[in-house]
This record gives sequence, structure tokens and C-alpha cells, in this order.
Amino acid sequence: MHPHPAQPTWTQPLPPAHKPGAIPLRPLGLGDILDGAFRLVRFNPGATVGASVLVAALAMAIPLGVSAAMTFSGDSLDWFGATLEDPDYAPSNSEILSIVAAVGSLVLGTILQVIGAILVAGMISHVAHAAAIGRKLTLSQAWAATHGNRWRLIGLALLTTLVFILVLAVAITPVVVLAIFVDSPAPAILVGILMFLLLIVASLFLTVRLYLLSVPSLMLENTGVFGAIGRAWRLSARQFWRLFGIWLLASIIVGFVSQIVAFPISMVASVVGIVQPDLYFFATIAGSAVSTVVAAAIVAPFSGAVTNLQYLDQRIRKESYEVELMEQAGLLSR
Repeated sequence: MHPHPAQPTWTQPLPPAHKPGAIPLRPLGLGDILDGAFRLVRFNPGATVGASVLVAALAMAIPLGVSAAMTFSGDSLDWFGATLEDPDYAPSNSEILSIVAAVGSLVLGTILQVIGAILVAGMISHVAHAAAIGRKLTLSQAWAATHGNRWRLIGLALLTTLVFILVLAVAITPVVVLAIFVDSPAPAILVGILMFLLLIVASLFLTVRLYLLSVPSLMLENTGVFGAIGRAWRLSARQFWRLFGIWLLASIIVGFVSQIVAFPISMVASVVGIVQPDLYFFATIAGSAVSTVVAAAIVAPFSGAVTNLQYLDQRIRKESYEVELMEQAGLLSR
């Protein structure tokens, strides 16, 4: 009689991995990434939540200050209340200028907030790398770590935005051509539906393959904008569905939570605008500004943490990066 053969190795539990920081230094599962993201944000609040809130608050202070000054100075944005009382009321030139200035300041604040969020994403890359090896970065340390790559980071965002605009243009062009040169609207509508579906697929594909891992690649590796995109493409090869699934789940989580938190703020702003029509514009912009700050405190830190842990996971899976992380954590001698 022969002894029973040993159990297949896949049935045996894996030995515990080294975990000097937020994540175990081995290929990461979904639970590891979500738990690591929570840990990363929790133990680095200043460089994650603090940075996001600071950027959003400074950007939104512009439209909030402009609308407050116009509302309470008497110049103002009270045309909405006058219109409710008199449907034939026409706003004066000064009121129109006030409205344009208020809306323009909101657009400017939003643009600055987007730029700030891009820089915060770069900071979170360094925070995530440090957290993986058991180190903590302050807000000032995370900001200093982005030195030399800030303009590249903005350039990367502009380049990927341009790519998405080009994809959008390609999708719209046949619909416009059919609408102009074909008398029946049916072909334009059918092609429009098809192009819309293809646009969604293409956008998701490009997000996962080109942009998702390019920010941490740019920040943590000695590479430029195009090099970072190339690294993202290689790291995401044959990993699309895994990366997409985790990214989508994280987006749903933060979107759901931010909407729950922002909904009461929007409701209060709407009620104030209805009860006090003279404050309608100020209440609307104030509600939008506060909602943006609250959403920034939730969305950017957690989403950024998940993305950067996905980057580390791919490097561990494809390049045995855990060995280098162990050396950096002092667990292995060089």
C-alpha cells in the first residue's frame, strides 16, 4: 500500500504575508484593497482628507465670496424673487452682470478644484507607497514629494482629457453627418444610440488601460507623461476586468456615500432659496460649494487610495515588487 499522496498545494493555506503597513506584501484581494484604503485614509488623514478638503475649500471660497458680496451688498442677485412676484419683470444690466459674475466665479472655482484634485491624487500616490511599508506622511511631506512632477501630472490630465475629447468627436461626427445629409431622422437616431454605447465602452476601456495606473506610475517611477501612460498600459495588460471591477465598486461606494452626505445640504439650500427668494442664487452657490467640499473629503481620498493600491498590486503580481517593498520597510537586507 502506498501512503496517501500529499494534499495539493492549492488546498493548503498560504503562510501569513509580511504586513509592515496598510497592506500585506503579497498579491492583494478585493478585501485587502478596500481594507487597505480605509487604513490608509484613517492613518494619514492630513495628507488625504485634509489635502482634499483644503483644495476644495480654497477653490469654492471664490464663488461663495463673490455671491455673498453681491447678495448682501445690495447690487444683486434678487431678480429671482422679483420674477416670482412679477412674471414680466426683466433684470437690469447690473443684475445680469451680477449673475454672470456669480456663475463665472463658480466655473473658475470648479476648474481650480479639478486642478487641485489632480495634485492631491499625486500626493496620495506617495502616501499609499509610504503606508505600504509602514510609514506615515504629513501633508507637507506628501506635497514636497510631488516636487518635480506637478506640471507633468497636470500635463498627463490634459493629455488624457484630449484623448477623451477626440474619442467623443469621433463618436459624434457620423451622427452629425447623417442628421445634416439624410432627410429621415431615423438613421441619425439609430447610429447615435450605437455610437453612445460604443463611447461608453471606449471611455471605460481607456480609463482602465491608460489613465487609472498612470498617475501612480508618473509619481513613483522615474518616467515622463508618455512613459507613465506606457507603464499603465503594460501593468493593466490581461488585468482589465479585475482593475475595472475594483475601480467600479470603489466608485459606487464613494458615490453612494457622498450623495447621502450631500443630499441634506442640497435640500437645505433649496429650502432657503424657496423661503427667501432674494437669497436664491447665494443659497444655490453656497449649497454647491459645501457639497463639493464634503464630496472631496470622501471621494478623492478613498478612490485615490484604491487606485494606488491597485497599482502596487499589479507591480507585486507582475514584477515581484513586494521584495523591494520589504527592503524599503527594513524586513530584508539589500
